[in-house]
Amino acid sequence: MDHIADAQRTDLMTITRFVLNEQSKHPESRGDFSILLSHIVLGCKFVCSAVNKAGLAKLIGLAGETNVQGEEQKKLDVLSNDVFIKALKSSGRTCILVSEEDEEAIFVDPSQRGKYCVVFDPLDGSSNIDCGVSIGTIFGIYMMKDNHAPVIEDVLQPGKNMLAAGYCMYGSSCTLVISTGSGVNGFTLDPSLGEFILTHPDIKIPKKGKIYSVNEGNAKNWDGPTAAYVEKCKFPTDGSSAKSLRYIGSMVADVHRTLLYGGVFLYPADKKSPSGKLRVLYEVFPMSFLLEQAGGQSFTGKQRALDLIPTKLHERSPIFLGSYDDIEEIKALYAAEEGK
Repeated sequence: MDHIADAQRTDLMTITRFVLNEQSKHPESRGDFSILLSHIVLGCKFVCSAVNKAGLAKLIGLAGETNVQGEEQKKLDVLSNDVFIKALKSSGRTCILVSEEDEEAIFVDPSQRGKYCVVFDPLDGSSNIDCGVSIGTIFGIYMMKDNHAPVIEDVLQPGKNMLAAGYCMYGSSCTLVISTGSGVNGFTLDPSLGEFILTHPDIKIPKKGKIYSVNEGNAKNWDGPTAAYVEKCKFPTDGSSAKSLRYIGSMVADVHRTLLYGGVFLYPADKKSPSGKLRVLYEVFPMSFLLEQAGGQSFTGKQRALDLIPTKLHERSPIFLGSYDDIEEIKALYAAEEGK
């Protein structure tokens, strides 16, 4: 046994250590935010474990059946939702929770109430579970403006007001990517330690990328600028190389690749979905927040995505996000269309 190598492993930057280091930069901090993040991290670990067993549970006939305690085995997305709601409530630091799985917002009981509002998609891409494609949890955190009783308007804020955002991707490894407003950092779960370790410090998206990511099956319903941009990716007229198409169909996985390798991820509005498909609060905002923090941009076809002011909890929006220069090209195409 290599004792020296093992001893080195205690000098790792874990997510707990990272969050506490960040907290120490704010002497006025009472640690509430750190406690909330630690509960989100616990939820991610729990869901990661459940996702890894999902195929096996189905194989041996557990999913959807009743176990010995008489409890029905829950579908993974429902289980993930329950896990995060319990983890967030028990932190004692939240007041309103908005989940993709629940029609209405959840107002936390006054005895467990704190000052943070959390919006989340507990298991994005869950339709991909059976084929082993990466799926993930997306979350965003707002703070109550003052000490009033929480109301729904406290979460219907523009994305630029978010304090923090992140996602946890359950794939070949379990990766947690988070920003608290000063850069983006990625952590990978070390299963032997049960700890998230900093593996991607200060992620910066390349200024221009070689990949575009879109569901081309919807091409016949696209508007002019989207169709023109994708055509330009495939048949560039300026002598540059064509971009590669990569589309997984799981937002967390597609955005994760875009963040690390550069390029652009787009889910535009079309004739079938004139307001776009992705939800503003817990998909568009957190991912746009992360991309901007990493030096990229996000755009709705009309404005900067983080400037949107949502009016409904499950509102949808078109979204283009990715490398700074690539989004500039898309913005120019929409500006030209508007000028016609």
